[in-house]
Amino acid sequence: MVKQYGFSYDESRCIRCRTCEVACQSTRRVEPRLKWRRVVDNWSGQFPDVTCTYFSLACMHCSHPACVAACPTGAISKRAEDGIVVVDKVKCNGCRECLSACPYDVPKFDRDGIMQKCDGCVDRVGGPACVASCPAEALHYGPLDELMAAAAGKAAGRMDGPTEPSVIIIR
Repeated sequence: MVKQYGFSYDESRCIRCRTCEVACQSTRRVEPRLKWRRVVDNWSGQFPDVTCTYFSLACMHCSHPACVAACPTGAISKRAEDGIVVVDKVKCNGCRECLSACPYDVPKFDRDGIMQKCDGCVDRVGGPACVASCPAEALHYGPLDELMAAAAGKAAGRMDGPTEPSVIIIR
Protein backbone atom coordinates (compact mmCIF):
# COMPACT_ATOMS: atom_id res chain seq x y z
CA MET A 1 0.00 0.00 0.00
CA VAL A 2 1.31 3.44 -0.96
CA LYS A 3 1.74 5.91 1.86
CA GLN A 4 -0.06 9.23 1.48
CA TYR A 5 2.26 12.10 2.28
CA GLY A 6 1.08 15.40 3.65
CA PHE A 7 1.65 18.09 6.24
CA SER A 8 0.92 18.46 9.91
CA TYR A 9 0.34 21.89 11.34
CA ASP A 10 0.47 22.73 15.05
CA GLU A 11 -1.61 25.89 15.40
CA SER A 12 -0.44 26.42 18.99
CA ARG A 13 3.16 26.74 17.77
CA CYS A 14 2.64 29.07 14.80
CA ILE A 15 3.84 32.59 15.60
CA ARG A 16 2.71 34.07 12.26
CA CYS A 17 6.25 35.00 11.27
CA ARG A 18 5.50 34.02 7.65
CA THR A 19 8.91 32.38 7.26
CA CYS A 20 7.14 29.46 5.56
CA GLU A 21 5.78 31.87 2.94
CA VAL A 22 9.19 33.43 2.29
CA ALA A 23 10.97 30.06 2.13
CA CYS A 24 8.47 28.73 -0.39
CA GLN A 25 8.57 31.91 -2.44
CA SER A 26 12.35 32.05 -2.68
CA THR A 27 13.13 28.33 -2.92
CA ARG A 28 10.56 27.65 -5.63
CA ARG A 29 11.17 31.01 -7.38
CA VAL A 30 7.49 31.90 -7.23
CA GLU A 31 6.48 35.20 -8.80
CA PRO A 32 6.30 37.93 -6.14
CA ARG A 33 2.54 38.47 -6.55
CA LEU A 34 1.78 34.76 -6.02
CA LYS A 35 1.89 32.67 -2.86
CA TRP A 36 1.98 28.90 -2.99
CA ARG A 37 1.88 28.93 0.82
CA ARG A 38 0.25 31.65 2.85
CA VAL A 39 -0.55 32.21 6.50
CA VAL A 40 -4.22 33.02 7.00
CA ASP A 41 -5.95 34.42 10.07
CA ASN A 42 -8.92 32.54 11.54
CA TRP A 43 -11.00 34.87 13.72
CA SER A 44 -13.74 33.52 15.95
CA GLY A 45 -16.03 34.67 18.72
CA GLN A 46 -17.84 37.91 19.41
CA PHE A 47 -16.59 41.02 21.09
CA PRO A 48 -15.22 41.09 23.75
CA ASP A 49 -14.39 37.35 23.52
CA VAL A 50 -12.57 37.29 20.19
CA THR A 51 -9.72 34.93 19.37
CA CYS A 52 -7.44 34.55 16.39
CA THR A 53 -5.51 31.49 15.29
CA TYR A 54 -3.36 31.10 12.20
CA PHE A 55 -3.17 28.46 9.51
CA SER A 56 -0.32 27.91 7.07
CA LEU A 57 -2.25 27.15 3.89
CA ALA A 58 -0.88 25.47 0.77
CA CYS A 59 -2.02 22.63 -1.47
CA MET A 60 -3.64 19.97 0.69
CA HIS A 61 -2.51 17.09 -1.57
CA CYS A 62 -5.98 15.66 -1.03
CA SER A 63 -6.80 11.96 -1.10
CA HIS A 64 -9.54 12.78 -3.62
CA PRO A 65 -8.34 15.99 -5.30
CA ALA A 66 -11.17 17.79 -7.08
CA CYS A 67 -8.62 19.69 -9.19
CA VAL A 68 -7.42 16.46 -10.84
CA ALA A 69 -10.95 15.49 -11.84
CA ALA A 70 -11.73 19.01 -13.08
CA CYS A 71 -8.65 19.44 -15.28
CA PRO A 72 -9.69 18.89 -18.93
CA THR A 73 -6.11 18.55 -20.20
CA GLY A 74 -4.78 16.09 -17.61
CA ALA A 75 -2.20 18.64 -16.46
CA ILE A 76 -2.87 17.87 -12.78
CA SER A 77 -2.13 14.42 -11.42
CA LYS A 78 -1.67 12.59 -8.14
CA ARG A 79 1.65 10.77 -7.88
CA ALA A 80 1.25 7.05 -7.22
CA GLU A 81 4.38 6.80 -5.05
CA ASP A 82 3.42 9.38 -2.40
CA GLY A 83 0.03 10.90 -3.22
CA ILE A 84 1.46 14.36 -3.90
CA VAL A 85 -0.59 16.38 -6.41
CA VAL A 86 1.57 17.88 -9.16
CA VAL A 87 1.05 20.08 -12.22
CA ASP A 88 2.51 19.55 -15.69
CA LYS A 89 2.83 23.19 -16.78
CA VAL A 90 3.25 22.14 -20.41
CA LYS A 91 -0.21 20.53 -20.45
CA CYS A 92 -1.98 23.37 -18.58
CA ASN A 93 -4.08 25.58 -20.86
CA GLY A 94 -5.00 28.10 -18.16
CA CYS A 95 -8.74 27.34 -18.18
CA ARG A 96 -8.98 27.71 -14.37
CA GLU A 97 -11.35 24.77 -13.95
CA CYS A 98 -9.07 23.59 -11.13
CA LEU A 99 -9.61 26.85 -9.23
CA SER A 100 -13.38 26.43 -9.46
CA ALA A 101 -13.09 22.85 -8.22
CA CYS A 102 -10.67 23.43 -5.32
CA PRO A 103 -12.55 24.09 -2.06
CA TYR A 104 -9.41 25.70 -0.55
CA ASP A 105 -8.64 28.36 -3.20
CA VAL A 106 -5.17 26.87 -3.72
CA PRO A 107 -4.44 27.11 -7.48
CA LYS A 108 -2.52 30.22 -8.50
CA PHE A 109 -1.83 31.44 -12.04
CA ASP A 110 1.35 32.98 -13.40
CA ARG A 111 1.53 35.87 -15.87
CA ASP A 112 0.95 33.45 -18.73
CA GLY A 113 -2.17 32.04 -17.05
CA ILE A 114 -0.54 28.68 -16.21
CA MET A 115 -1.57 27.06 -12.93
CA GLN A 116 1.00 26.49 -10.22
CA LYS A 117 0.90 25.41 -6.58
CA CYS A 118 2.81 23.67 -3.83
CA ASP A 119 4.31 20.37 -4.94
CA GLY A 120 5.75 19.42 -1.56
CA CYS A 121 9.21 20.34 -2.88
CA VAL A 122 9.34 16.83 -4.35
CA ASP A 123 12.67 17.52 -6.04
CA ARG A 124 14.31 19.24 -3.06
CA VAL A 125 16.76 17.33 -0.88
CA GLY A 126 15.71 17.78 2.74
CA GLY A 127 11.99 18.06 2.05
CA PRO A 128 9.74 21.09 1.81
CA ALA A 129 11.44 24.46 2.35
CA CYS A 130 8.49 25.71 4.42
CA VAL A 131 8.98 22.91 6.95
CA ALA A 132 12.76 23.28 7.10
CA SER A 133 12.50 27.02 7.70
CA CYS A 134 9.76 27.13 10.36
CA PRO A 135 11.47 28.50 13.50
CA ALA A 136 8.59 27.40 15.74
CA GLU A 137 8.44 23.87 14.27
CA ALA A 138 4.74 24.30 13.56
CA LEU A 139 4.97 22.50 10.20
CA HIS A 140 5.98 18.90 9.54
CA TYR A 141 5.90 16.74 6.40
CA GLY A 142 5.82 13.01 5.81
CA PRO A 143 3.54 9.99 5.60
CA LEU A 144 0.19 10.84 7.22
CA ASP A 145 0.21 7.78 9.47
CA GLU A 146 3.62 8.80 10.84
CA LEU A 147 2.52 12.41 11.33
CA MET A 148 -0.55 11.22 13.23
CA ALA A 149 1.58 8.91 15.39
CA ALA A 150 3.92 11.82 16.18
CA ALA A 151 0.88 13.84 17.31
CA ALA A 152 -0.32 11.08 19.67
CA GLY A 153 -1.41 12.44 23.02
CA LYS A 154 -2.23 15.85 21.55
CA ALA A 155 -5.56 17.21 20.34
CA ALA A 156 -4.98 16.28 16.71
CA GLY A 157 -6.90 15.02 13.74
CA ARG A 158 -6.98 14.95 10.01
CA MET A 159 -8.45 18.08 8.48
CA ASP A 160 -12.07 17.63 7.41
CA GLY A 161 -13.22 18.32 3.89
CA PRO A 162 -14.95 16.80 0.88
CA THR A 163 -11.63 16.01 -0.82
CA GLU A 164 -10.00 14.48 2.28
CA PRO A 165 -7.09 16.92 2.70
CA SER A 166 -3.76 15.32 3.61
CA VAL A 167 -3.25 17.65 6.56
CA ILE A 168 -3.10 16.86 10.26
CA ILE A 169 -4.15 19.72 12.53
CA ILE A 170 -2.76 19.84 16.06
CA ARG A 171 -4.49 22.20 18.48
